[in-house]
Amino acid sequence: MRELLKKDFYFDLPPELIAQDPLEDRSGSRLLVLDKETGEIEHRVFTDIVEYLREGDCLVLNNTKVIPARLMGEKAGTGAAIEVLLLKRRENDVWEALVKPGKKAREGAVISFGGGLLTGEVIDVVEEGNRLIQFRYEGIFEEVLDRLGEMPLPPYITHKLADRDRYQTVYAKYEGSAAAPTAGLHFTRELLEQIREKGVKTAYVTLHVGLGTFRPVKEENLLDHHMHSEFYQVTREAADLINSTKQAGGRVICVGTTSCRTIESAAGADGSVAAGSGDTEIFIYPGYRFKVLDNLITNFHLPESTLIMLVSALAGREHVLNAYRTAVQERYRFFSFGDACLIK
Repeated sequence: MRELLKKDFYFDLPPELIAQDPLEDRSGSRLLVLDKETGEIEHRVFTDIVEYLREGDCLVLNNTKVIPARLMGEKAGTGAAIEVLLLKRRENDVWEALVKPGKKAREGAVISFGGGLLTGEVIDVVEEGNRLIQFRYEGIFEEVLDRLGEMPLPPYITHKLADRDRYQTVYAKYEGSAAAPTAGLHFTRELLEQIREKGVKTAYVTLHVGLGTFRPVKEENLLDHHMHSEFYQVTREAADLINSTKQAGGRVICVGTTSCRTIESAAGADGSVAAGSGDTEIFIYPGYRFKVLDNLITNFHLPESTLIMLVSALAGREHVLNAYRTAVQERYRFFSFGDACLIK
């Protein structure tokens, strides 16, 4: 197999197709259905997803919850404005964070937020220039963060979000993500109920999405790309549901690339999913053999991103790029608040 290059996953995307705001009706988005074997394309609406699911299938959803991880503060002593983006809790009140501008946040710098309701001291500079920050506050950290923090929307969304809940799935449960698992944003409680009534099982896994998901691939050769690490957890109940579905001949359908990466990380060579937790750096690109996943519900991803590479591993690069070109022609909405794609 020839080497895979970043440019192999490029497509031309007019900027006006990048969705800046969520639709009023979560499930009202369009749905492009791509047959991974034939490359055939259908144009539907998201609520039609029920027609493509069968009794005995298992839908895998990521129940992570986005935290208001963007904090605007000022440097003690100088009053210089500093933006802090929480990436990962290292221990208790020490967080790994992205800090802008970095030159104002050297080791020992103290940053004040909300007039001193929260302070943070930079205690170390780690890989990729990220900072470790020790926070101090009165009360409960999550409540302070809820009061002072903003939702960390992706860099390509320039509009301010009117309703925080629209950047959460309706089943979000465990706090820890710096970005939403966006394929799940299309589901309403009513739609999930309809799916369950059809005899489809729902398994919930957790993967805390890091901002590395938006980090561009810098290396031209994919094999040189270092994948970011993210925490995941698969409960015994979820593992049993997924394994029993496979054994009974049902399909495992992941909602989003994060659910896909979770179960593929937790799977053994025999295709069975083990309960447990850990950090995953799994990088899925063409040539990868899926151990568990059969189908995928996902959004439309950035050109040359690790996510379009994952989708290409499932449906074939040519099929995917053709589907994306079609989506551009048909004026589908792209990225986090955009339309959906089912790879069947």
